[in-house]
Amino acid sequence: MDYLVQASYFAAAVLFIYGLKKMSSPSHARKGIVWAGVGMVIATLATYFHPSIHGFEKMILITIAMGLGGYLAWSSGKKVAMTDMPQMVALYNGLGGGAAALIAAVELIRQENMSQIVQILAVIGALIGTMAFSGSLVAYAKLQGIMRKTLRFPGQQLVNGITFLVTVILGLMIAFGGSDYSMFVLFVFFLLSLLFGAMMAVPIGGADMPVVISLFNALTGLAVGFEGYVLANPAMMIAGIVVGSAGTLLTQLMAKAMNRPISNVLFSNFGEASGEAQEVTGSMKEIEASDAAVMMAFAEKVIIVPGYGMAVAQAQHKIWELVKQLQERGVTVKFAIHPVAGRMPGHMNVLLAEAGVPYDIIYDLDEINEEFPTTDVTLVIGANDVVNPAARTDPNSPIHGMPILNADKSKNVIVIKRGKGKGFSGIENHLFFADNTRMLYGDAQQVANDLVSDIKEI
Repeated sequence: MDYLVQASYFAAAVLFIYGLKKMSSPSHARKGIVWAGVGMVIATLATYFHPSIHGFEKMILITIAMGLGGYLAWSSGKKVAMTDMPQMVALYNGLGGGAAALIAAVELIRQENMSQIVQILAVIGALIGTMAFSGSLVAYAKLQGIMRKTLRFPGQQLVNGITFLVTVILGLMIAFGGSDYSMFVLFVFFLLSLLFGAMMAVPIGGADMPVVISLFNALTGLAVGFEGYVLANPAMMIAGIVVGSAGTLLTQLMAKAMNRPISNVLFSNFGEASGEAQEVTGSMKEIEASDAAVMMAFAEKVIIVPGYGMAVAQAQHKIWELVKQLQERGVTVKFAIHPVAGRMPGHMNVLLAEAGVPYDIIYDLDEINEEFPTTDVTLVIGANDVVNPAARTDPNSPIHGMPILNADKSKNVIVIKRGKGKGFSGIENHLFFADNTRMLYGDAQQVANDLVSDIKEI
């Protein structure tokens, strides 16, 4: 029976890897999720027959826990709006880290024949799992609007450093102390780990949330991998390592897309310039939907740049309807996606896929940036920092050096925006004041509906 269980775990791990591979492209990401889910079902069923699970009491408890958790996840997943998807990802990611930390806590309390290496890995998994849990909860609170202000104070990084140092010292005491450490030391270790994870995320601005979510996802994967070793569970080890490595790579790619090292994201104050920022010249010039419709209807090429504003308005379906209207008139339409657009990695791709937008008209920054100078109209929908030319022109801008979509180089730019205020990061966007830019104010879904109606009448 043990061989059958281990074989099932190995099969589940293979399906996890295969599912992750399928998720590399939006065109077959759904199949990847299904196959990874099949792997999880196999691993879960195999656990019922694990030699350590004996007696109906444990099986009943496992079934109750899975039933309760499955019901809560299914019901919340069905109800969550696409705009709230980043929050859900952050929350569930944090729960994964918390689960790994709880496994470590149980094993460290039990102390049943733990070798030195197992005890060390249990402590490491506990540390990063707990950090991922509390940090992800802070990320959730920021994205949900529960925590609206970014908490920063003088000497904050020093306080964080001291907290982490004390946590590591306590961890070393537990890892190399055999079974001699007290429960008080273990309690303080977990408490400080929770505190450090939260303190690490609290000062980070909303514009950096995609990178932070990806980083905590990597930490959760690593924690699960370590605790898989502690439990001698190959499925957990392989799944954790795959998630940890994929999350680490994604974090690096996201940071590269912002032209900022990960240390700069974690240990600097995004949104605070090092000097006097360039003064914005010009003024915002408004345009009516009917005039914008004429500009796009008679254009040869239109590029659409979606941002979080499109997600908030749930405008992706109307935007796709707009695209089809333009295509019927012979207009070439493409979507330009910045790697950090939205509130989580791939946020815009998910929304466009939900609306049924074909993948062959969706391009990333490197693929489409050279096309903006030959574009008649660029339609920006609720995007801000990713099209802000200050990233190229203002050395004192907090986003200076970040690669952006060169929307400002288009012949004409139309920006759909709810109001005249600054974006989520609080940085003034020079594009909005450019001579070739016109502002189309209103809810993105309603504006897109007006554009569709006006184009039909042309």
